[in-house]
Amino acid sequence: MKKWSWDTFFDAFPMVVQGLGITAGLTVACFLFALIFGFFWTFMQRIPIKSVSWLIRWIMEFIRSTPPLVQLFFIYYAFPSVPVIGMTLSPFTCAILGLGIHFSTYIGEVYRSGIDGIDEGQWEAAKALNFSTRKKWSTIILPQAIPPTIPMLGNYLIIMFKEIPLASTIGVVGILQLAKNYGAQHFNYLEPLTIVALLFLVLSYPSAILIGKLEKKMNRRFDKKEPSGSKPIPEGKGA
Repeated sequence: MKKWSWDTFFDAFPMVVQGLGITAGLTVACFLFALIFGFFWTFMQRIPIKSVSWLIRWIMEFIRSTPPLVQLFFIYYAFPSVPVIGMTLSPFTCAILGLGIHFSTYIGEVYRSGIDGIDEGQWEAAKALNFSTRKKWSTIILPQAIPPTIPMLGNYLIIMFKEIPLASTIGVVGILQLAKNYGAQHFNYLEPLTIVALLFLVLSYPSAILIGKLEKKMNRRFDKKEPSGSKPIPEGKGA
């Protein structure tokens, strides 16, 4: 049985840490994509055509029920074989699409819950004041719907960060891939993989604590509001 070696640990550490920038960058890119694409799912579900909204819900459920690893493999290996597309994407781009689309379905539901939490009177007031669709969403609905969802979005950011190592299966050279490369070169996997685990712990745990404090702060903030839970539209403002 192989024994722990601190010499191997400190020898592998610089090599593994080199991939931290790629791992962090991929996390940010995937999360931004998921934040933007999440609005697509949210608004498509609000289309008043039942067949369309039902189809969108079914697609979202299918994506959520499929392992993200399978989705990554499909985009990386099968996507270029589609006749209409016929293009090869880089591993980094495939990871953004695969993980971004997967998590966007969850973020879309977070947005939906925030929008559904808006008091009905706000919708009626915006309609009575003849607000345009753009003005209604940009100045009334979204500013009230998004803030309560920030803690949930933060939790999904942490979850996504932990799922980023899946990208190493299609060739993204992050910290996990570099740890595997070191292990293959030196026939020592224990120390480099331990470094990966420690890096994820050091970055994830403080983030989780901050998100928890933010969630408590947001809960206290909204508990102090009126029972309606919504900010009234100022009078005298029309389209």
